[in-house]
Amino acid sequence: MAGMTAAPRRRFARLTAAAGLLVTVLALLLLPASPASAHAVLSSSSPAASSVVPTAPAEVVLTFSEPVRKVPDRIRVIAPDGSRADRGEPAFKNSVVSIPVDPSGANGTYLVTYRVISADSHPVSGAFTYSVGAPSEPPVDSGDDGRANPVVSNAVKVAKFVGYAGLLLLVGPALVLAFLWPRRLSRRGPARLAWTGLGLVAFATVAVTLLQVPYTNGGGLFDITGEGLRLVLGSVFGAAHLVRLGILAAAAFLLRPLLAGPVGRADLVVLGVLGAGALLTWPLAGHPAASPAPAVSVLVDAVHLGSMAVWLGGLVMLAVFLLPRADERELGAILPIWSRWAALAVSALLLAGIVQALIEVATPAALVNSTYGQLVLAKIGLFGLVIGVAAYSRHLVRKRIAASRPAPVRRAIWAELAITAIVLGVSATLVQTTPARTASADVSATESGYFTTTVTSTLFSLQVEMAPAERGNNSVHFYAYTSDNRPQPIKEWKATVALPSAGIEAIDVPLLPLTDNHATGEINLPAAGEWELRITARTTEIDQATVTATVPIG
Repeated sequence: MAGMTAAPRRRFARLTAAAGLLVTVLALLLLPASPASAHAVLSSSSPAASSVVPTAPAEVVLTFSEPVRKVPDRIRVIAPDGSRADRGEPAFKNSVVSIPVDPSGANGTYLVTYRVISADSHPVSGAFTYSVGAPSEPPVDSGDDGRANPVVSNAVKVAKFVGYAGLLLLVGPALVLAFLWPRRLSRRGPARLAWTGLGLVAFATVAVTLLQVPYTNGGGLFDITGEGLRLVLGSVFGAAHLVRLGILAAAAFLLRPLLAGPVGRADLVVLGVLGAGALLTWPLAGHPAASPAPAVSVLVDAVHLGSMAVWLGGLVMLAVFLLPRADERELGAILPIWSRWAALAVSALLLAGIVQALIEVATPAALVNSTYGQLVLAKIGLFGLVIGVAAYSRHLVRKRIAASRPAPVRRAIWAELAITAIVLGVSATLVQTTPARTASADVSATESGYFTTTVTSTLFSLQVEMAPAERGNNSVHFYAYTSDNRPQPIKEWKATVALPSAGIEAIDVPLLPLTDNHATGEINLPAAGEWELRITARTTEIDQATVTATVPIG
């Protein structure tokens, strides 16, 4: 390092900063997911959860907060003796699912487990019990674990981040080469960047489509079946991704002459139409398509995404190519035009973001109390920092300092890119998080809050979830995993809660095993304080471990 010249040192510093930024973004993407990454919730059921009915019903009816689609053999009704009580295929009609069951079933407690796909293509899974005549020992569903594999969920986030990054690397070079590129400069570097962006978008589109199979079915990373892929491709989600691939293929033919030299206005118009069509495929495959105002949400989200691509893609072109290569006369002509473009893109980005937040968050309380709202606040804070840096750059352009002394502008642009890379990570996490408008409709949720933590032992890793984490009735869920994030079968569960500071000794928590690695229970917590939750799980006839979690109750 001692003998390194100034230029290699700067290059090494940039590479180091980029590596650190990548680690930060990946860490953000891989944060533990909320317990329900689905974006529809069970609004009601008949029979109601935990209810006791006098006679066996002829069907069980599930009503969700938005239309849902089926996952093959993932809706089951288990009789008190452990046999299947459901008969035939469930009927899906918009947000209502009707499950035919044996009307001559025995008295006792029945277990209903379900996994469906919401309108925005995210899985919805859960379980509840009801009893006929009188409650009995709840049965256990011996089927597959309905929870999404954490590796798959994180892989989807990373793939979507790659798609966003590819989009800005494609749009930026195409836009600048079409309207701002000096004729004397070679187009080879920007052309390579554009082809890289096109490849990343195509790769991410294929990856997200394939990952949708295990993501919705609840399997592992490579559990991709022909039947599962057929169902994905036959959905709106799959159609949107296929259309995107088709548009990318068509755009590639028109990009080639643009990346080689100036093209006519007709080619640019066609490219613009294809670009607008491609942008619409993102919201059509996500939250906006299932919002209360889908047409508005889809349009606004496309504007939001397009503005991001224009702004950040242009910044990349300025930082990597124009500022280092263009002369003072060229920069004097380019920077004022770019400054106006950037101001327009940022204004559209801000306006579209506000409209999105109003639709998806719905209430001021949800902005603070929901995970989705907190991510929106984080995005707003980061966006504010970027606006400040951008204002400084615009000030330099207006004072005509940037063309003669591009170094301050270059540093400001790198700062903008660093912050907005983290914003992209937040966005990739945001699209996998339940919108606040939907989370507030969950009959099993509450406005007060939610507690989750992961505790480990030598035998297993245990994800602990409690809602609403307040005085009164609470639901707890325990998920056991091996060290490599695979479901860990548990032979026997035991749990207690205690509040030593208030003299409340250990209270047993009745637990219901839902799958081999998942148990749930209900507990009444009479006082606020730091409750001690102790869970003992036996993995074999002789091996067991006890873990402890401290749960703050308000």
